[in-house]
Amino acid sequence: MALNLDSKKVVVEEVAAYAAKAHSAVAAEYRGLTVTELTELRKTARETGVYLRVVKNTLAKRAVAGTEFECMQDKMVGPLLLAFSMEEPGSAGRLISDLRKHTINSLQRLFLLTVNLSTAQSCHVWLVCQPATKVLHC
Repeated sequence: MALNLDSKKVVVEEVAAYAAKAHSAVAAEYRGLTVTELTELRKTARETGVYLRVVKNTLAKRAVAGTEFECMQDKMVGPLLLAFSMEEPGSAGRLISDLRKHTINSLQRLFLLTVNLSTAQSCHVWLVCQPATKVLHC
């Protein structure tokens, strides 16, 4: 479904509001996930205080601009879902990690971004590629 300009602005504002308050963020390629898996992921996200959103990359890049997660913009390529930890810093990472364990062949690409909001000095991005044993620190 195509979004008009006003709808795009609303999406950017919503994601930006969550990004501004989040402890950490995870972006994962969702290609290969079934509707049932994605529905279950959304349910678990709500239960664990994670804001989960599938959003176009151009809109996601605009939403994280000016936030602690701005450094993940250049990694936003392909069909991604964004998960922001709103209550616990590790909750989004655990959510995606648990999904990856159950659907190891579905998630093709995953990167985790953690930001220490108390100092705002650290920004770490890990790019995890298939196979799951290969982890690159960018």
